[in-house]
Amino acid sequence: MTVKILYFARTRELAGTSEEELEIPASGVLLSELMRAVGDRHPALAPVLARVRVARNESFAELSERTLDGDVIALIPPVAGG
Repeated sequence: MTVKILYFARTRELAGTSEEELEIPASGVLLSELMRAVGDRHPALAPVLARVRVARNESFAELSERTLDGDVIALIPPVAGG
């Protein structure tokens, strides 16, 4: 099973890619577990993951939600403005 991860703004810079697919177990994984795997895969990104909003299939999600095959996960860093 796979999920697609989309990286935006600073997360894209730190991951070095705008998107990638990750294999997950058939039973799925919690978003918190997926975020740890992303941090392990992209060590430069790991320190900022605690401040990133996560969207699952175009809706903001809680880290306690379970991902399923084909989910699209977006990592959205904080936005500052003036």
